[in-house]
Amino acid sequence: MHVYLWEWFALGAFVLSLILFDLLGHVRKAHEPTIKEAAIWSSIYISLAIIFGISLLVRHGSQFATEYFAGYITEYSLSLDNIFVFIIIISAFKVPRIYQQKVLMYGIIIALTLRFVFILLGAALVERYIWVFFIFGAWMLYTSIKQVIDGVNEARERDSQLEPSEEYEPNFTTRLISKYIPTTDGYVGDRLITRHAGKTMITPLLLCIVSIGSVDLMFALDSIPAIYGLTKEPFIVFAANAFALLGLRQLFFLIDGLLEKLIYLHFGLAAILGFIAVKLIVHASHGYGYLEAIPEPSILFSVLFIVFSIIITVIVSVIGARKIEAHLGKQDDPAEDE
Repeated sequence: MHVYLWEWFALGAFVLSLILFDLLGHVRKAHEPTIKEAAIWSSIYISLAIIFGISLLVRHGSQFATEYFAGYITEYSLSLDNIFVFIIIISAFKVPRIYQQKVLMYGIIIALTLRFVFILLGAALVERYIWVFFIFGAWMLYTSIKQVIDGVNEARERDSQLEPSEEYEPNFTTRLISKYIPTTDGYVGDRLITRHAGKTMITPLLLCIVSIGSVDLMFALDSIPAIYGLTKEPFIVFAANAFALLGLRQLFFLIDGLLEKLIYLHFGLAAILGFIAVKLIVHASHGYGYLEAIPEPSILFSVLFIVFSIIITVIVSVIGARKIEAHLGKQDDPAEDE
């Protein structure tokens, strides 16, 4: 795939324009988004991602367009896990609802910047050293197993009717900042920095933004190797990450409170990451003349597997959540006890 420099500039300018539109439009006027507003803008961002994929199809052919859609769907699916952690962080900081858009937007900007650096580093490694795919594959396998363990633990908590045990703990970056930089006791509107008693201080809103942006580094360690298992083109990797992250803010408000319905999300993500792990390891092995009897899954098969996994996860989760709600309803119904 030959990407002209102007295509990079065009993509960068488009992503930057979307960020500025959000900052000057949605975020500048603090408000609590409605479900309708979140649904409309989520649809718009998804449509833009699809239009970009069609433009790839026209300019670079079906192979790279399919790789883009596979990467975008994977990144969007992994974003659901991001949102769950973001909800925990925002709840821990007790961010007022009307300021949550600002927190998410700035956090996404930090995440997008850091991921761009990761993508460039990953591209340099992938281009020069094929053994990197063994490392990526092993990490994907570990992440897949961890998703299964998390899913099993959540199932045990549901069976025991306990609240989820996941709690937010400030990371190193957040602790370091709050230790050496004066911080206000509470929020000062939507300000990130303020002056008080002749002293410049940061607010908890800024700490929350830094926390979300830095926590995304952990997710980048999962998502960047995952998408390099589907494509080797840094242009596609960045585009898929950019469109998935830009739609993340509206997705947060759309499914906030509905994530508990996706009770088997961890198992669905485990299947996707496990599949990519196998794909990475097979690809690396072929480079050294090993496992040649095992064909590397095509990109079309990869897309179908990812989409199928997501659909099955959603269907089974909704059915399972309804059964659990019905069971709990029976236990709480006093008429059943008489």
